[in-house]
Amino acid sequence: MSDPHRSSPAVGLWEFDSIAEGISIADAIAKNAPVAMITTGTTQPGKYLVLVAGDTASVSVALDVVSDADADTLIDSVFLPDIDPAVANAVVTGSLASPSTAEAAGIVETSSVSAAIEGADAAVKDADVNLAVLRLADGLGGKAFFVVDGSIGEVSSSVAAAEERCGTRLVGSTVIPQLTDEIRADLASSSLFRVTLTGNQGSP
Repeated sequence: MSDPHRSSPAVGLWEFDSIAEGISIADAIAKNAPVAMITTGTTQPGKYLVLVAGDTASVSVALDVVSDADADTLIDSVFLPDIDPAVANAVVTGSLASPSTAEAAGIVETSSVSAAIEGADAAVKDADVNLAVLRLADGLGGKAFFVVDGSIGEVSSSVAAAEERCGTRLVGSTVIPQLTDEIRADLASSSLFRVTLTGNQGSP
């Protein structure tokens, strides 16, 4: 579980089924919301993602911009004004907890990027676990998954919290005792959703 006293930006993410509409709304956000960071890009299968981070007030303005646009092609979204620092770091900078040999690993797979971010936030807030892997969209057909590790009891509680938060967007989940070093290493080296974020230098 992350230190609750560490500061963290608010984060908003919107997934569109139309690249054209996604670009239009991203431009409106950039023109009207004083967010510290805005990153956009396409993902499989032909979706357009808009990610913003900054203080709660500025990200709330971006939320209003999207709401006012009344987009017909909005697939999913998440707005986390109190996002856990570990999740914020993973989303904004790609930074994750150091690899460990924890007692158990929990894997949660979702149908959207927004659901994975929301589920990961619920997971690390619920229990004393580390966010070890967060893979978003690229190479996954638009799906996403994350991995948490810790004791079996804490991981089980964490995964249950994520399942509840994701609801119908949950594709699958499992808790694996003593995940092998080989599989853990493969998971840690396959975080592909840095393609559109490689230009970012640090968190806002």
